[in-house]
Amino acid sequence: MRLDDSLSQRPHELYRSLHETGAGVQRVIMPPGAGPWSGLPVWLVTGYREARAALADPRLSNDLQRTARFFGGGAGNSRGAFSVALSRNLLHADPPDHTRLRKLVNKAFTSRAVQRLEPRIEQITGDLLDRLDGVDETDLLVSYASPLPIIVICELLGIPATDEDAIRSWTKGLVSGASPAEMATASEEIGAYLTDLVARKRADPSDDLLSELIRANENGDQLADAELVPITFVLLIAGHETTINLIGNGVYALLRDRPQLERLRADSSLLPRAVDELLRHESPSSHGTFRTTTADLPLGDVVIPADELVLISLIAANRDPAQFERPDVLDWSRPQTSNLAFGHGIHHCVGAPLARMEGRIALGRLLERFPEIALAVDEKDLAWTRSTLIHGLRSLPVRLNGKAEQ
Repeated sequence: MRLDDSLSQRPHELYRSLHETGAGVQRVIMPPGAGPWSGLPVWLVTGYREARAALADPRLSNDLQRTARFFGGGAGNSRGAFSVALSRNLLHADPPDHTRLRKLVNKAFTSRAVQRLEPRIEQITGDLLDRLDGVDETDLLVSYASPLPIIVICELLGIPATDEDAIRSWTKGLVSGASPAEMATASEEIGAYLTDLVARKRADPSDDLLSELIRANENGDQLADAELVPITFVLLIAGHETTINLIGNGVYALLRDRPQLERLRADSSLLPRAVDELLRHESPSSHGTFRTTTADLPLGDVVIPADELVLISLIAANRDPAQFERPDVLDWSRPQTSNLAFGHGIHHCVGAPLARMEGRIALGRLLERFPEIALAVDEKDLAWTRSTLIHGLRSLPVRLNGKAEQ
């Protein structure tokens, strides 16, 4: 099966048709415009049971040395679009390297550290909403969903506020389906920036997460600068791209289902459950990173041979009718079943608790301040980011105090 732009623009329609075949794993050809992966044959995992198993299977490798050669990486380009500075990151590491790195990151990025951020997240959210008072129409991604997580993750890592726009530009270039050349340029630039930032923090540490990572120690083992740079990069991505789409997709889903919006606005105790359901219903990440089979892998009704490329669809798994009753329906009373929005297994997103907190605060405060919020354009005029990694709108025009576009 040859895929087209429905992979990014109409994924639920595409995956609904694939679910109807009853197969949880299929051989497909990636669509044109999919960056370095255009035209590649891959094994696409769409079933929930198969996706959950694949995400935890050690026979699937995330190592860039293995995957990059499928899209033109040879001995001199084994990382694909990633610079040397970013290539040794948590997303693309296998055990035992991943085990060691994750243990050291967990030493610094604790649940207590995340909880301490709640008052500051409330303050930033309030400030952003104050700026929207008196505004009739706005692109909510630009004015609200994007600034909040960028400010939070930059403050958390100790990145100066003056550099936030540059960070946003670089990371967008890496995840938004840009050309390989644009991705390589963004990678080199953010790699150089983070290399300098790590050096400055090592020389003059302060009370931030990056300084904590520098100080992290596990039985005498500490992170080297060559490890800190790619780890910081992944935390930046996990710390804002996913959260931008959690908020943006969440608002979009609510505006399409007014009864659920009103129910949530009337009972804020539903917010944690609502965030989880919104993550399932309109997942902020479309797929996991590309993986390579290191041995023959039985999965569902097929056996994927060794040395093959595999793509796990989180967005498809989260609407698999074999796992979720009425999967296309938004329902706060749905029985709590673990969704795969943040992955599963050793690569489960380290920033998931922070993203959930930001989503809960951002959605709750927005509905309190602007209860009549509505789409400012017809739904068919909205476009999605072209990416195999993220699932998010390119813009979200809303009327803060008006009726929806008819």
